[in-house]
Amino acid sequence: MTEATSDNRSIYRFRWIGYGLLIFALIDSFQVLIPPGFMNPAWELNTIGALVERVAVPLLGLALIFFGEFYDRTMPEKLSLKVLSWACLVLAIVFVLMVPLGVFDTIRLNSQSSQQVGAQMEQFKKLEDQLNQSKPEQIKNLGAQLNTLGVSVDADDPEKLKGAVMARINGAKAKVQADRSNQRLMLFKNSVKWNLGALIAATLFFVLWKTTDWARTS
Repeated sequence: MTEATSDNRSIYRFRWIGYGLLIFALIDSFQVLIPPGFMNPAWELNTIGALVERVAVPLLGLALIFFGEFYDRTMPEKLSLKVLSWACLVLAIVFVLMVPLGVFDTIRLNSQSSQQVGAQMEQFKKLEDQLNQSKPEQIKNLGAQLNTLGVSVDADDPEKLKGAVMARINGAKAKVQADRSNQRLMLFKNSVKWNLGALIAATLFFVLWKTTDWARTS
């Protein structure tokens, strides 16, 4: 086998692998996008993240498909190359548009989370006010109810019971605030990661489009 023949077979092998990777990417993308949840910020941001984290496969697939330029291509394949070249530009635009959408969804999710935490804190505040305004007999009744529900407390000592309930409320408030802090940190970390990834993907798709002008001008 001559060196030229070996190189030719490598070109065909790369191209077929490229088409296979592109098919895998299309199937994976449909799995991510269906069922759609447009206008749902959580679905939109997670979908952006899923597409960004899978973008290496179609990028590699396209690079392999374009390998060798027009060498030994049939006319139908030349037409498909033209379509794929323009598809790279479309994908570059799509990934650029993901960035402002991702930022907007991050702001919406952060706002929704803040509102939920605010509502929980308001409920805790009402419980504290109600407990502070309760009479000893009412606190005893509360203790009896808690014991009935399986929460073991001393219903005969109203002040001790009041302190125990307050401690539990404070513990619950601290947990809610800690969870909120962790969720916000994870939200912003993922947002930065995915938005930067979308920009990088958009740049690479644009480079593919720019460097495959030979496929569009044939």
